Amino acid sequence: MKWNKLGHVFSPIGNDDWKKDFAMTPTPFLLNDKVIRVYAGFRDNEGISRIGYIDLSAKDPTKVLGVSDKPVLDRGRDGCFDDNGVILGDIVRYGDVLRMYYVGFQLVKRAKFLAFTGLAESTDEGNTFQRVTEAPVMDRTQGGTTIRAIHTILFEDGLWKAWFAVGDSWEEIKGKQYPNYNIWYTESADGVHFNQPDVLCVDVEGDEYRIGRPSVYKHNGTYYMFYTKGTTSGEDYFPGVALSKDGKQWERRDEDFGLTLSPGEFDSMHLCYPRLVSAHGKVFCIYNGNNMGIDGFGVAELLEW
Repeated sequence: MKWNKLGHVFSPIGNDDWKKDFAMTPTPFLLNDKVIRVYAGFRDNEGISRIGYIDLSAKDPTKVLGVSDKPVLDRGRDGCFDDNGVILGDIVRYGDVLRMYYVGFQLVKRAKFLAFTGLAESTDEGNTFQRVTEAPVMDRTQGGTTIRAIHTILFEDGLWKAWFAVGDSWEEIKGKQYPNYNIWYTESADGVHFNQPDVLCVDVEGDEYRIGRPSVYKHNGTYYMFYTKGTTSGEDYFPGVALSKDGKQWERRDEDFGLTLSPGEFDSMHLCYPRLVSAHGKVFCIYNGNNMGIDGFGVAELLEW
């Protein structure tokens, strides 16, 4: 794949209590022919994430048009699965509403955190979202006791097709606990109840301990999946790409991803969570840089698949 990096476009200002830093897992959505709305997780001083947005020009996504002054989705009610923060997920249009699949975090005593999938909907074109339920739509299961987090959902052939991260254990790296996870696929008749068998899509290889945030697209009859992987060195965090004809069986081609680090820039050490959006005949990639997005996100234009 070939890209043209357009630069570091957005960095959190830090003037609001709820968005001191980070714009994690930026998820672009073409709101109309003028606006690309990028939903992202902003953190407060406690590290709790709430979802807000940054509006970019659809013709020139290096131009910021506006930033939400309050969360479109706040943390969950105390005691719920998402009471310690929320991040994206995916955004899809469903009839007259926008559906947001989000990842909710909860702190527990004997693990670093739990992360499961919630669902919220918007009836005002994405300015606010209301939870469909306070319970997760994708909860823990055998083999996925700590993480089951949807990051892409597509409605095709009358089915909701979901790609998600599954975690069941932790790994200590340089004295800190990190989650192990890999990427799975499942289907749903309504996009709310996920009770079909899960299929392992992409697993860790070599010294990798986690691979996740699957972002799936269909181009010329082939599914492309971007993901972000980390190794036990504890220092690298970088995307890869895989291809599939059916969305279930995947071939990793990490060497074809194409985007590279930029020395001295916001993505000098890490590049992660790439996400595509099409506007005015062009395809743009929104992505985080160092330390999972603490300094916001950049934009690149896809020149060649």
